[in-house]
Amino acid sequence: MDAIDRKILTLLQANANLSIAELADKVGLSQTPCWKRVQKLESSGVITGRVALVSPEKLGLGLTVFVEIETSDHSKEWLGNFAERAAAMPEVMEFYRMAGDVDYMLRVVVADMAAYDRFYKRLIEVVPLKNVTSRFAMERIKSTTAYPVPSP
Repeated sequence: MDAIDRKILTLLQANANLSIAELADKVGLSQTPCWKRVQKLESSGVITGRVALVSPEKLGLGLTVFVEIETSDHSKEWLGNFAERAAAMPEVMEFYRMAGDVDYMLRVVVADMAAYDRFYKRLIEVVPLKNVTSRFAMERIKSTTAYPVPSP
């Protein structure tokens, strides 16, 4: 990946609606070589998709909850079952296996406390859990989907 590829990634993360002509102009290429670079970044899995970013509040999803999960079972089977079922819950926006005293961390987005209570009840029915701790976000100070594109 060279400097032009990195610039393409930075620009597309800021605005995936840029036309190839606009993108090519901004990176100093003609359209065909620019399009080929974008295709190569997609086929190699560097660009995994293009999406519209939506305001959760405008959809009535005003409550973000970080859910810490501890389990007593660390088997492959338990994880497979838990991961499949928890990841299928539409409220779960992000799902991580963690190092340290917390085994899993979920970022959950729901309308309100009542909606979270319904989610929580479904979550604890999925598989046996040792401990579930919920942390409620009071304010989103920064939120981005754009990764910093490092220089070599």
